[in-house]
Amino acid sequence: MSRELILINPWIYDFAAYDLWSKPLGLLYIASYLRKCGFRIHLIDCLHGRVEGENNLPPRRAYGTGRFSKERVAKPPALQHVPRAYSRYGISIERFLKELGSIKRPAAILVTSIMTYWYPGVQQAISHARAVHPGVPIILGGLYARLCEHHAQQTSGADHVLSSSGLQAMDQITDVLQCYGIMGESEPPALDTLPYPAFDLLHGTPYVAMLTSMGCPYRCRYCASPFIHPQRLRRDPYHVLEEILYWHKEYGIRDFAFYDDALLFHAETHATVLLEELVKRDLDVRFHTPNALHIREITTEIARLLHRSGFHTIRLGLETADMAMHNELDGKVSEGEFERAVTSLLKAGFSKRDTGVYILAGLPGQSVESVLETVEFVAEWGATPYLAEYSPIPHTALWQKAVGHSGYDLSSEPLFHNNTLLPCWSQSQRAAFQNLKHRVLEIRRR
Repeated sequence: MSRELILINPWIYDFAAYDLWSKPLGLLYIASYLRKCGFRIHLIDCLHGRVEGENNLPPRRAYGTGRFSKERVAKPPALQHVPRAYSRYGISIERFLKELGSIKRPAAILVTSIMTYWYPGVQQAISHARAVHPGVPIILGGLYARLCEHHAQQTSGADHVLSSSGLQAMDQITDVLQCYGIMGESEPPALDTLPYPAFDLLHGTPYVAMLTSMGCPYRCRYCASPFIHPQRLRRDPYHVLEEILYWHKEYGIRDFAFYDDALLFHAETHATVLLEELVKRDLDVRFHTPNALHIREITTEIARLLHRSGFHTIRLGLETADMAMHNELDGKVSEGEFERAVTSLLKAGFSKRDTGVYILAGLPGQSVESVLETVEFVAEWGATPYLAEYSPIPHTALWQKAVGHSGYDLSSEPLFHNNTLLPCWSQSQRAAFQNLKHRVLEIRRR
């Protein structure tokens, strides 16, 4: 019986894409878990992949971020009205087929997915895998599979679509492989006993993505975290420290991006322990928070520890300066908390450029003026604004309101979830959004 498994991270099909510490962390955890179970893993990373001996990726920028390779492609019929170029981001089809064909007699093929509206890359990866390896079972998991399960079952071409995520998805994969007789009995995975994600399977990586916890205690109406990870789990902070030391010492990694939804929640028993240990070791490393930190959790002491332990890129999830809207959407920020957090970060030594603030735009019922006021508020307090266009996500509390406000058929076509469309705003609001973007760029340049 074959012990070969192919794991695929598909292409992105979109109007724009940029590598801001973007790695298929869930797939890499699955790869390490299945490798521990005795399988030989072949990872095909369509986004970052390179053929051995060839440096075909665009140059990296600060802290390992950078552009993806891309090729302009035809827009799908549903997006023909959008006056922007549409591209496939990642390696060429030819290179993918070459890697796919080099693997003989795989027992199964596992495909991950991320954004719901990136499913064309999932469909193409599965179609090619089916053609090159007919009869081999194909299992689809990831965020698209979880959030749009019915659509994935109907259109992806996969034999099995996983309805769970996280550790439950690993259990489902095990069950499917056992049904095919590919895998025997195995120990259920646990967060603190999982082997480190298989970054070694990538052909070189300038940074490592970290996860210290799963789930979030907040229930923001625009976020799918409670649906994706209904149970909050945390790793032992000393285990997280050991992983950082491992990647730094064994592979020379200096940049680490935290993927946590709530890194600082209950910091006294979790993040503070980790940060204090990092300060003691005085490592030549840099940490980044692309998923944003909760403003409420940033005290003077936390800000000081973040700076001393090596954090460089701070992102805060403000979303809006309208407190009435906060009460309706998330309840995660109260009057005065943002000002206190930014002041603490700047006093700790972070620069304005380091301290970025995410501002949601395109929410159903939100005005352009409200977004502009938040942009100016952030700039006034000495932080850097970053616009985050709202993407309607199934299974969130805001989903039905988004469906009602949108002129697009969000329920049947995930392509319309694309935040580039600003699908819950009117045409006049979309036109005014360009002025918002110019204002943000002006502030950032200044």
